[in-house]
Amino acid sequence: MVVTDDIYTKDGTVDVNKKPANKKKTGNWKACSFILGNECCERLAYYGMGTNLVNYLQEQLNQGNVAASNNVTNWSGTCYITPLIGAFVADAYLGRYWTIAIFSIIYFFGMTLLTLSSSIPALKPSCSGDVCHPTQEQIAVFFVALYMIALGTGGIKPCVSSFGADQFDETDEVERKRKSSFFNWFYFSINIGALVASSVLVWIQMNVGWDWGFGIPAVAMAIAVVFFFAGSRTYRLQKPGGSPLTRIAQVIVASFKKLNVKVPADKSLLYEVADNESNIQGSRKLEHTDKLKFFDKAAVETENDHDKESLNPWRLCTVTQVEELKSVIRLLPVWASGIIFATVYGQMNTMFVLQGNTMDQHMGPHFKIPSASLSLFDTLSVIFWAPVYDKIIVPCARKFTGKERGFTTLQRMGIGLVISIFAMITAGVLEVVRLQIVRKNNYYDLKSIPISIFWQVPEYFLVGCAEVFTFVGQIEFFYDQAPDAMRSLSSALSLTTVALGNYLSTLLVTAVTKITTQNGKLGWIPDNLNKGHLDYFFWLLAILSLLNFIVYLWIAKWYTYKKVAGHPE
Repeated sequence: MVVTDDIYTKDGTVDVNKKPANKKKTGNWKACSFILGNECCERLAYYGMGTNLVNYLQEQLNQGNVAASNNVTNWSGTCYITPLIGAFVADAYLGRYWTIAIFSIIYFFGMTLLTLSSSIPALKPSCSGDVCHPTQEQIAVFFVALYMIALGTGGIKPCVSSFGADQFDETDEVERKRKSSFFNWFYFSINIGALVASSVLVWIQMNVGWDWGFGIPAVAMAIAVVFFFAGSRTYRLQKPGGSPLTRIAQVIVASFKKLNVKVPADKSLLYEVADNESNIQGSRKLEHTDKLKFFDKAAVETENDHDKESLNPWRLCTVTQVEELKSVIRLLPVWASGIIFATVYGQMNTMFVLQGNTMDQHMGPHFKIPSASLSLFDTLSVIFWAPVYDKIIVPCARKFTGKERGFTTLQRMGIGLVISIFAMITAGVLEVVRLQIVRKNNYYDLKSIPISIFWQVPEYFLVGCAEVFTFVGQIEFFYDQAPDAMRSLSSALSLTTVALGNYLSTLLVTAVTKITTQNGKLGWIPDNLNKGHLDYFFWLLAILSLLNFIVYLWIAKWYTYKKVAGHPE
């Protein structure tokens, strides 16, 4: 009887029964179809509930503009912080499969409670005319549901993209190519869900009712849960590797304890376990890299490293453990460079909408399109560019660069950063033209000037194109370059750029307003934009984006890709 190793994956993955993953029966697109279906339905539920949330708070909970806006931003910010919790649980204890499964159920219960709070008379605020009178208990139930959803999404967001990528064996050249395509189709599925949510569901909420408007996202989330569990037998699972924070702390402590210890010139003398596999469960061995040499001290073996017969992990760490910390440190500058991009991305929900409010929103004589609805063109841009990138751009680029993925992930993100600069320039040019029409015709007090809102389409389209390069590249990069046993945490870290980008946007608007309104001036962004200079704000973002790109080029040149022992990347 001949036994061949080709039957099983070589990246340490197991099936749902904890047996070695069979390459023919598990993983690949067969498993990913369930994951992409789950993600599409989950995003439909999330955006279907969150896109129009501010209107629900104003209409049903009788909140003012400031209170409603703050509650939405606080909740949205929480949705990008909770992934750190979900990621830690996944990497340290449960693994990605069980984390997604448990948090998906919490998410569904939150959506169900939200639907009940908008449909059952005892939980639904009573209204007389256009004014509603919610009780404290009704408000409490609503916010409990809202933050259950925030907790639920915190277990899904950082895990689902990594879990999808886990379905492809990195040691197999054919599967490795497919993995790169997965990230494009993953982002594509997100935007299909967002497209339905921001168009159909928003219309239902405003014209049919909130019970249906929240009920349909709850059903979508139920379908997402069914999709996920239906694929269980086809999934490949990475084993959780224990607390990554503990391992990082051990390397730092051991390095400082050996402050005066000299690192040998021959790096093969550094401590590593003799086995073929790493001593960190679910992680392959990493080869030594020359940068950040201070932390190599933690892998220098000395007489004091033993407690009786065992090694003290707070005094001696393996090369793989040291390289884990180095990988995380190397990721941080790349992570920071994504914050400015997220600030540009955030303008679609703020400054682009304000600009659109001052333009002619009519489509024909009777229909008027809300300025916020133009974000559909961003979604359509992503839906267009994701398959174009995967099916046309990558094969063409591969012929010129000779690289498996056409571009490296760092090159891909850099291209997106350049496109984002042009998005801000386009928005600025449109605002200059708009203000010229205002001045020429003395339209200062006109609510909307005779220039079609569809002139905004190019700026939305460019932001969508930039997303396909930068955001998708970021998802792929943070998965690839994270240590095997820290991939969920790495994905969660990349998500925090969105939250920080929004906070930076708020900070910039506040600072610009304070500085430009001194001495009684109206400032760049007054209530009447016809008397302001919103174009200056777009120029500011274009300049910051350009400076960010220049710094990014230096970061990319400095960056050292991780090296997996025995597997050339």
